[in-house]
Amino acid sequence: MAQQEFREQTAARLLSLVEPAGRLKAFVGLDGFVDEIIHAVGKRDNAEAYQRLPTIKSLGERILGAAGKSTNIELVNQRTKLGGNGPIMANALAALGIKVTYVGALGYPVVHPVFNEFAQRAEVHSIAEPGHTHALEFDDGKLMLTKTTQLNEVNWANLQTRYGRGQFLSQMADSDLVAFVNWTMIPYMSEIWAAVLEDLETQQQRLGRDASPYHTIFFDLADPEKRTPKDIARALELITRFGKYFAVVLGLNEKESSEAGRVLGLNTNDHSGQGLSTLAREIRAKLGVNTVVVHPVDAAIAVSEGSLSAVDGPFTDKPLITTGAGDHFNAGFCLGKLLGFENAASLILGVTASGYYVRTGQSPAIADLVKMLRDWPKRRV
Repeated sequence: MAQQEFREQTAARLLSLVEPAGRLKAFVGLDGFVDEIIHAVGKRDNAEAYQRLPTIKSLGERILGAAGKSTNIELVNQRTKLGGNGPIMANALAALGIKVTYVGALGYPVVHPVFNEFAQRAEVHSIAEPGHTHALEFDDGKLMLTKTTQLNEVNWANLQTRYGRGQFLSQMADSDLVAFVNWTMIPYMSEIWAAVLEDLETQQQRLGRDASPYHTIFFDLADPEKRTPKDIARALELITRFGKYFAVVLGLNEKESSEAGRVLGLNTNDHSGQGLSTLAREIRAKLGVNTVVVHPVDAAIAVSEGSLSAVDGPFTDKPLITTGAGDHFNAGFCLGKLLGFENAASLILGVTASGYYVRTGQSPAIADLVKMLRDWPKRRV
């Protein structure tokens, strides 16, 4: 099937499912950040105008040139917005019409004003102060400079006392989608998962029957490079154990797939499309989860048992914003899976949601996805 025809079929199918999408429920957590989107100044022309450093390489050269000396690098805030993988993904799901409940670090005891609009779209519960990110954006990527000490408060004890253990488990049971993201930045996330798994096991024993995994649970490690291989291995083992109770989806960007692959003893040297497809297959086989998704910048791959799908994204060489693009991909992909779409159609919804966001800085509604699918951006030659 031609790509244009495939996109049109996906758009038509999605448009017919707006009402069912509005009945879906998602339970998302557990991080939260205040994001400052920043440009680094290369040359200032006057008080109002400057030329920004266009690439991470150019910033690196400026920094290396200061070794043994000193230098000043001016940072200009472009916008301040809600941040964190959880709030961005949850906000995107809410924009798509899904009923969202969010628990995380949005400000405690008072929710930080940056999350006020999100709180109008979703039911939010905060148990800790948010972290803070300086997101330096460049044409060839971004640098996320974070302050995360506040996220030490995101732990099982505080979840129980500030939100409620019973309520937490009830939300997991009643939601079509559960999403735990940003494992890397939450030091006690593995302990939370272990506690939840223990309660799920106890609950299953009390019911006296095996649980059938019918709801979807989504995990995103979120750039685990700074965590030890032992920590990453434990997180992956815990994610695998959730497969007894849920259909497990593990989402990885290209860098994260390499980090997970290395911990699992896999070959991570081939970054071609074929190499990433092979790596995705092998990660899924090692973990035994339902689906592994790998999304490099301009494409996306999904592997489930017996099938592999890949799609190209609506690439743009001048994005308005890139921080949060992966979280929007995750929201679009999960929407497709919840609506019963096969992996290929779910992937195209993911790259469309991400593509819309990086062009506009806004989270798309379903109507926006449909419009973009039917008016697909052309890659410049």
